[in-house]
Amino acid sequence: GDAHTKAHCRLHSHPTYKRYLKIDKRGNLRIDLDAVKAMGHLDGKYLLRTSDDTLSTEDVALGYKQLLKVEAAFRTLKQSLELRPVYHRKEERIRSDVLLCWLGLMLIRIIENQTGRTWRDVRSLMQTLHLIEYRLDAGKLRQRTELTEEHRAIVSALNIEEPQQIWDISLS
Repeated sequence: GDAHTKAHCRLHSHPTYKRYLKIDKRGNLRIDLDAVKAMGHLDGKYLLRTSDDTLSTEDVALGYKQLLKVEAAFRTLKQSLELRPVYHRKEERIRSDVLLCWLGLMLIRIIENQTGRTWRDVRSLMQTLHLIEYRLDAGKLRQRTELTEEHRAIVSALNIEEPQQIWDISLS
């Protein structure tokens, strides 16, 4: 009958969902509670594999977590610079890509340690700063938006100079 719709077929053939479903006598999909319970004991766990048997379990887990953060940091940098994916064949390019990822993570760690905030918070807050360009008949003025106390705290914690207020004045 109507029990076998396209939606049923998509769910029953889905690579993830199908393991938690069963078909009853009438052909309807039902949640397989036994399968859900059996997989429940794996919640919050993950499997890591390494070829270096000298590393402790904690070191391997920490290494993978840091790798995820490096990749996230590099994605942020690529997005900020609007770079497209690059596929490397030469060893020196691969090494430089890894070095850039490492430098990106190092900068993020320095920022997190100096400010006591997460990178996501710092990035989000600093992205509220803008450079505004005013155009008039007499010329143009480029000026940044005002710093908040939070901006000043971050700049101070990083021991860098506050960005200049006026960037450019040009008369026509």
